[in-house]
Amino acid sequence: MVDLQNAPWAFNQMQGTKIVDASHDQDTTDLHKCVVYISDFFDLQISNLCIVVVGALGGHEIGNINVLYRFSTIRIILLNDDCLIQLLPRSHHHEIHVKPSILGPHCGLVPVGMPSTNRTTTGGLQWDLNNTKMEFGGLISTSNIAKGQIVTVHSDTDLIWTISIRKT
Repeated sequence: MVDLQNAPWAFNQMQGTKIVDASHDQDTTDLHKCVVYISDFFDLQISNLCIVVVGALGGHEIGNINVLYRFSTIRIILLNDDCLIQLLPRSHHHEIHVKPSILGPHCGLVPVGMPSTNRTTTGGLQWDLNNTKMEFGGLISTSNIAKGQIVTVHSDTDLIWTISIRKT
């Protein structure tokens, strides 16, 4: 029998933290449920809100990357102690500001779900892409290097951007 009085969340609840039990929904991930919960408080379609998910890459990477795609109009960053991942929607020209004392230099761009058909172009990388086709089973840019403080990306498909975090 589980002692719910002494469960790890019981202390937080006694301190006034609202506990939401969404365990009845087994069709979505915990991160998905969190984004839906946050969207109840903010109009995320027009807000400049950025959701940063710390510890998001410790075993649930694929499910969390799926959430990036399901909520592609919301800026969500997945973060752990050695890298950062975010979705770069195809509808934008992206200018990524890299602070070299914190991020990089190792980085990558990966099309998930559909190929980039000769339309991915970058600037500021060691091996820039110029109207390059990328797809699983073919070329993906997982071992690139950010050369400076600005990386530009334009593509005809959504891309996953990943960059290393420097250890201090």
